Amino acid sequence: MSSARSTKASNALDRLKERSGNRLYSMSRTGSGHFFLTEGPGKPPLCPPMELDDFVAFVNAQGPQKPQRISKLDKEFEKQLTKKPAAGK
Repeated sequence: MSSARSTKASNALDRLKERSGNRLYSMSRTGSGHFFLTEGPGKPPLCPPMELDDFVAFVNAQGPQKPQRISKLDKEFEKQLTKKPAAGK
């Protein structure tokens, strides 16, 4: 179970490194199984020790976010939602 927990956290960290361009981000795990993030080895923690899911959510919220891809159909649907109703109906 511990390796699956570490994998989920390390995958979130890898995504943050890719988004931010900062390859020095590092995570540590406490003896009680909590995780925390630093901007590099020896740097102060950027968050208090957290449970896995809280840590992953925190890491995912850091750095620049990738814009979500929107399909042509989604764009057209958005246009339909923002159109004003025709006058006189």
